[in-house]
Amino acid sequence: MRAVIQRVHQASVEIEGREHSSIGRGLLILLGIEDADGLEDIEWLSGKIINLRVFDDPDGVMNLSVKQIGGEVLLVSQFTLHASTKKGNRPSYIRASNPEKAIPLYEQMILQLQGDLGQIIGKGIFGAHMQVALINDGPVTIIIDTRNRE
Repeated sequence: MRAVIQRVHQASVEIEGREHSSIGRGLLILLGIEDADGLEDIEWLSGKIINLRVFDDPDGVMNLSVKQIGGEVLLVSQFTLHASTKKGNRPSYIRASNPEKAIPLYEQMILQLQGDLGQIIGKGIFGAHMQVALINDGPVTIIIDTRNRE
């Protein structure tokens, strides 16, 4: 699994001209799923994201997690995170999982994040054409790949 995590003041997902989901202060997570991913990746990545200390403490030091600040999370599936650009100029998405494999993992990630955070999270719709808007705070953007844990 590959995640792009952005600390935001606010973020939203619009589908077919209507707001589907929005959050205030917290984390926007773009999530790419590949065939090698499983429940172990979900558990590890969710714990890493929820406990990532990227919010300022009273001294202005990034020392607090989204959970500690009572922040929100918005999760959006994004198969293009597994694009390969090694050959030519047209990206290949061969590493991205097909919907039959990816949708159950995406749904499990939603449940895992909600359990770890202790609240309902915002989300996009898997496979939908979405417009994602955000106000990145910092900017703070972090990329985590479960294949690079060690």
